[in-house]
Amino acid sequence: MSDNKPLVLDVDGTFLNTDMLFENFWAGLGQAPIATLKICATHFRTPARLKQELAALVTLRTDLLPVNPQIKAVAEETLSSGREVVLASASDQVLVEQLARDHGLSPRSFASDGRTNLKGDAKADALVQAYGEGGFHYAGDNKVDRAIWQHADGVLIVGNHPKLASEMTAAGKQVAEYPAGWKARNLIRALRPHQWVKNVLLFLPVLAAHNFTLPVLLMVLLGMVAFSAAASSIYIVNDLLDLEADRLHVKKRHRPFAAGKVPIRVGMITGVGLALLALGIGAYLGWAFLLVVTVYMVLSLAYSLRLKRMRWVDIATLASLYTLRVVAGAAASGVVASGFMLVFIFPVFITLGCVKRLTELTLATSDERLPGRGYGRKDREDLLNVGGLGVAGALVIFFLYSFSEQATMLYPTRWLLWVGLIPLAWWLIRMLRLGYLGKQDYDPIVFAMTDKRGIGILLILLSLMFYSAGLWQQWLGF
Repeated sequence: MSDNKPLVLDVDGTFLNTDMLFENFWAGLGQAPIATLKICATHFRTPARLKQELAALVTLRTDLLPVNPQIKAVAEETLSSGREVVLASASDQVLVEQLARDHGLSPRSFASDGRTNLKGDAKADALVQAYGEGGFHYAGDNKVDRAIWQHADGVLIVGNHPKLASEMTAAGKQVAEYPAGWKARNLIRALRPHQWVKNVLLFLPVLAAHNFTLPVLLMVLLGMVAFSAAASSIYIVNDLLDLEADRLHVKKRHRPFAAGKVPIRVGMITGVGLALLALGIGAYLGWAFLLVVTVYMVLSLAYSLRLKRMRWVDIATLASLYTLRVVAGAAASGVVASGFMLVFIFPVFITLGCVKRLTELTLATSDERLPGRGYGRKDREDLLNVGGLGVAGALVIFFLYSFSEQATMLYPTRWLLWVGLIPLAWWLIRMLRLGYLGKQDYDPIVFAMTDKRGIGILLILLSLMFYSAGLWQQWLGF
């Protein structure tokens, strides 16, 4: 394809490893959710108008959108040879022109204008009118692009479309193929399976009640599956809402959706499927568990849409989400979660929420507020103080619990519970210190599950509690 004919590039799925309509939808949902949903409901049947309204609603950072490196290289090589590289897309004109400027491509572009959805035959007619029959080369990635390739001189096919390639070759076209697509392992990464370890919190009521019967444990395991599915569905929503913020983050920019390694459409379908799975298991486990998992998903969604941007409210919400896992464990197993336990774990999770933000601020590369968050480095001391209050609150409540009727019944050797305050304080203060120094993972719960020294401290605490309850003696046959 060494002639002087222009190279015309489709945008979504060809020049970009994403789709600008979906990008615009999720940006709008994050910034103006009510207006975005209203636009979608009103103009669902008129896609050109829908795209125009969404593009006008929010400012999309087209310079951050993930580019197909192979097609970008072809575009640069074409430009260096003196030929024109033009974008032609069904996306809105404003966004397409902006994208062309970002990458130094031709100011002339073809796109939807609010009246015409420039796709398939409509795009073919526009290009033939501009360049004549066979007067251009065209790169696309979809069967709908057949209508344009039939009128192009050169055909660039992005993705695995062997039948289309054979058809175009048989028609006498110059055909070049470029591999594309997504891998299942990247979708699995987006589910964040390493975060499922948090759901061991569902075992806390069983552990506190010393009820380790097999039926109870199986119900809790099933509850963990439901919460893992629910959490992963929300992780997907969170990643889609945070696309721009993640692309500005030194590490999060490599997340599958932000990096364009998994299509947004695939993420949306997967998220809905996981949510339905969580609710289905919840219904099987009973109305109480179903209610808890529903509240968890609604609160998580509210957190993703708004609450995480609100200082202090976000930490209280994180603590509530962790606490709901404990409540869910009680609902799944039928074990009653004591009020003391729920009151005790909330300040613990407040501390861990502060640890999460302290870690992010310490590892931040500037003094600006964290992207999509309400905190800057000047808030580190306040976060440390609030975390310290959480530590103090947890220790006081644990001490008061040792005098409760339940504790007297379950832990005859009460003084060992008081000794347990030492490893508990040690673990919490250590977590707070490591967060302040930026020496742990962005998620403190995940870090805690892999931190050997911290696990050792927690095992000391559990050993003291088990010995106080006489469980070691029972298990060892003393």
